[in-house]
This record gives sequence, structure tokens and C-alpha cells, in this order.
Amino acid sequence: MAQLEKVLYTARAHTTGGRDGASRTDDGRLDVTLSSPGTSGTGTNPEQLFAAGYSACFIGAIKAVAGKQKISLPQDLSIDAEVDLGTIPNAYGIAARLKVSLPGMDKAAAQALVDAAHQVCPYSNATRGNIDVQITLV
Repeated sequence: MAQLEKVLYTARAHTTGGRDGASRTDDGRLDVTLSSPGTSGTGTNPEQLFAAGYSACFIGAIKAVAGKQKISLPQDLSIDAEVDLGTIPNAYGIAARLKVSLPGMDKAAAQALVDAAHQVCPYSNATRGNIDVQITLV
């Protein structure tokens, strides 16, 4: 397991009620109602939050790598993220798919950038070897 060399930021959230509850960050920037997937509840669910977090983090990793390599990125770069909830032997698990769009970039250069971002993204490093993650350049 990789140990952090230096803590850059700590996120803090208080959650009650689990999948049918609520969660709020200590700074109040996130205050959400939670509902189980597939129910009539009006809240979001952990898988949606994971999809949003992973895709936002991955864009950050792309930008970091591009900045170091002095690569210009398209303004309309985007990621469509999908997170599956399913069963594994005797438990539950997730799988993730990121569909990365870098319009106008040379395909080989874009793929190299995505591959490099996958190596530095904190979510990619946290999930690597633990869940099925597919990252596709579209």
C-alpha cells in the first residue's frame, strides 16, 4: 500500500442514514440527500457521487499532465463516467467506465495523455487492482 508523503487536503463529510440518508461536508459546500439506486427517492446515491468524483479528478489529472508536458487541451474536454453496482462473491462491488473526449486532438497524443493521467489520478491509483476500470478515448 502506498503511503502519502504529504497530505495536501482532507475532505470531511458527516453522513447519516446510509443509502437513504444525508451527507454534508464540514464546509457546507456539499449537502445532499441520499437515496438507494432504483428507488423512488429524490436523492443521489454513492455510485453517482463516485462517478462525478472520479471523472472530475481524472480531468484534473489530464490537466496536470498536459501542463507539465506543455500540451494545449481542447476547451470542451469532457468525461462521461459510468459506475456499476453489482454483486461479487458474498458481497457487493463496483466497476467504473470513463469515456474521455478530447475533441480535435491527435488520437495518438490524446491516448498517451489519457494513459499518463491514469497513472497519476488519485482515483485511478485507489481503484487499480481493486475494481474493474475501463478508460476509453472517444
